[in-house]
Amino acid sequence: MRRLDHFPGYFAPYAPFATLGAFVHILLIEDDPLLGKAIQRALEQLAYTLTWVRDGREAMAAVNDPSVDLILLDLGLPNRDGFEILTEARGRRLRTPIIVMTARDDLESRIRGLDAGADDYMVKPFHLDELAARIRSTARRANGMADNRIEVGPLVLNAAAVEVSYQGRKVELSRREFALLQYLMERAGRVVRREQLESSLYGWDNDVGSGALDVLVHGLRRKLSFDAIKTVRGFGYTIPLDHS
Repeated sequence: MRRLDHFPGYFAPYAPFATLGAFVHILLIEDDPLLGKAIQRALEQLAYTLTWVRDGREAMAAVNDPSVDLILLDLGLPNRDGFEILTEARGRRLRTPIIVMTARDDLESRIRGLDAGADDYMVKPFHLDELAARIRSTARRANGMADNRIEVGPLVLNAAAVEVSYQGRKVELSRREFALLQYLMERAGRVVRREQLESSLYGWDNDVGSGALDVLVHGLRRKLSFDAIKTVRGFGYTIPLDHS
């Protein structure tokens, strides 16, 4: 078994890694228990929702979950090779961004992975700071963004700095509130269904209460404005483009 000190930074303090990307629900496909646990701890510290699968067969079903925003894919998996999963997923026209994480550092494997449809290719060992940057970069490309800054009326969110301001006033948010606000701001002007928000924010966690999303929305409204997030009864929530 590989030792964790071969993966720099996995148990380092998370402060330098404390930046949220545009993705909320991340699917981690990794069979190494130590490496998987380290990535899980780090991403959950940042309020990402993480689903972790360790087997190639299970992974093929998991990648099709519509609530998954990003896939972190190891290539060396039991029962089914990661390249097969990547190729089949893209063959089914799955558009979810996929970052490959692997110890296969030869040029042929890199080219094969990118040509098969990977959005990025990371060679182990890597630092969590780099993983965070790759997630942010992939998020920007997927959302057609030039940088980490989103503006909707008086609301300004900077994903890299993890900062939010409203009418020029800095607003302190919890990690989960930040994730929810970013998700809605990136879809400003569109109604986001409750089910979509709950799936992205909480994934497959069956222990989350039915009122958890309402509590988050209420907290955001108190800190921003009660008009910042509109409820579309029977459907979900939206941040209006003409928000003032």
